[in-house]
Formats: sequence, structure tokens, C-alpha cells
Amino acid sequence: MSAGVVNLSESNPRNAFKDYFDFFQLPRQFKIDRTSLDQAYVKIQQEVHPDRHAQGSDAQKRQSLQLATFANTAYQTLKQPIPRGFYLCELAGLDAELETNTAMPRAFLMQQMEWREAMDEARQDVDALLQLQDEVTQSLKDFTRQIAVQIDEQHNLEKALEHLRACLFLERFLEEIDHRISALI
Repeated sequence: MSAGVVNLSESNPRNAFKDYFDFFQLPRQFKIDRTSLDQAYVKIQQEVHPDRHAQGSDAQKRQSLQLATFANTAYQTLKQPIPRGFYLCELAGLDAELETNTAMPRAFLMQQMEWREAMDEARQDVDALLQLQDEVTQSLKDFTRQIAVQIDEQHNLEKALEHLRACLFLERFLEEIDHRISALI
């Protein structure tokens, strides 16, 4: 079964795929070809969209809806680096333990404190907040590049998981900075 060729007569077409990467016929790796992902997603959605099967049997309609939902979930997971990284770790049997494991390297914790202080000091200074936003965004990009190497080249998913948790902090922190900037503009 290839991306975009979905047989709704199967009892559960989603079971025909090992994982989201297989579903879109992409290699199971962190670095993905976003154009290939987008094209595979559109092709599958054209095949399984519930409107296309409105005249089908109830079973076909249900399967169409299930497959369209599965395609959406798979696409949303793979198109963003952080969810994709967590998904790869999950496929490797690693639990992200997001609710219980907040351990971070000491250097990163120190950096977090410095950024928080900088944000507090820049209360009404949009330029300072924009500069901080640029710095944190760059750090997020650096972590993402490290994760790609850790997963695709070094196969060190435990270290990648640590960096993925750091990326979650960075994303939340960037949202806080953005809210502060928006409040001042």
C-alpha cells in the first residue's frame, strides 16, 4: 500500500502501516523532506476524505473518517521537529516522562535563570525583549540541530530526549516573551 493508495475495503486500513513514517512512505529519521511529507499528506487526504466516500457504505464512511483522522494526526506529529523527535523516541521504546522527569543539564538550568532575569529586566523595553526572543530562538534552532545529529547519526535517543525536553521549555518561554511583546505594542 503506498501513500495516497488506500483500500477502504480492509478491516482496518491503519493496521497496514507500521508507523507514521511508513504511512507517508518516509524514512524513519528526524530530518525529513517536508515537501515529500506535504505531498504524501495531500495525496492521502484526497483519497480518504469523508466527502469523497459520502455515497459509500457505513463501514466505508467510518473507515474514511478514521483514516483521515489518522492522516491528520500523523501529519501534525511529523511536520514539527519536536513532536517528531518525541515520536521517534516513543517508537524506540523510550518514555519521555514529561510529567515526572524535569531533569535538565546544570548549564541549561543556569541559562534559563539568566533568560528569566533578562526578561524581567526588560519589562517595558520592546527592543530588549526582541533581542532576547532572537537569542532564545537561536538556542531552539541549535538544540534542534543537535537533536537531528543525536537521532539520525549518533542514535543517542536518550540524549535527544533530554534536548527535546529543553526545547519544550524554550517554546513555552518564547510564548511568554511573545505575550510580553504583544502587551507592549
